[in-house]
Amino acid sequence: MEEPNFNHFHQLRSKLYVIVFGTDTPAGKAFDVFLLIVILTSIVSVMLESVSELRSRYDEVFTLLEWSFTAFFTLEYLLRIFITRKPSSYVFSFLGIVDLIALLPTYISIFTVGGSYLVVIRAIRLLRVFRILKLTRYLSEAQVLASALKGGQRKILVFMGAVTTLVMITGTLMYLIEGGQNGFTSIPRSIYWAVVTVTTVGYGDIAPQTVLGQSFAALLMLTGYAIIAVPTGIVTSEIRKIEKAEGKECRRCKSNNPLYANYCMKCGEAYK
Repeated sequence: MEEPNFNHFHQLRSKLYVIVFGTDTPAGKAFDVFLLIVILTSIVSVMLESVSELRSRYDEVFTLLEWSFTAFFTLEYLLRIFITRKPSSYVFSFLGIVDLIALLPTYISIFTVGGSYLVVIRAIRLLRVFRILKLTRYLSEAQVLASALKGGQRKILVFMGAVTTLVMITGTLMYLIEGGQNGFTSIPRSIYWAVVTVTTVGYGDIAPQTVLGQSFAALLMLTGYAIIAVPTGIVTSEIRKIEKAEGKECRRCKSNNPLYANYCMKCGEAYK
């Protein structure tokens, strides 16, 4: 008597899995579109709630909407755990953590007590904007970018190490050049100036006044433009490697082309 019930349970679980995770099926696409609408609506609600005039006038409406969204995302989160063969693989995955972050702030706000109650609640509820990260499951390009960053992580780490060394050296030199004056009162503060300068942000709160210091700063600014291009080149190179590995072959000349190509980039053969 128990086996038919087990089969029915297994069939239900399989059907739900196709709907929730099956993005290529009609039911899966419909679920994704509906979920996308809910996510975007919840984000818009969070943004509108930050407007003091709207919050004071429609506070009850925003509260009702927030709990409705939280209830929906909670059911979705539990459903994904229920239909996944290995729940832990989903719970500890990037998307699983994002899904949990999307619904936690509302529940945490219930148990927050103390004199700074309203301030803490407001800070926690602002975390709801992390729901926008749930949109990453609909962006295949985001997976390519993530793979590119992972593939070039060693080069990026070496680059970051070189930049860190550069700003420490230049910050120390600027401290010596300016003689501890004009805002360069310590080596850490001078390193802060070097970081701001090499990234071409240029807040202007600290500026060298000596001719040598200004010349050194100009050289560092020009170096900053070259430095910014390095990680871009690394990521671009990794993306091209991924696209080449996942590309499609031309029937005429057998050359490899990106997946998005409608024509062969070598012989012009059209892809059908």
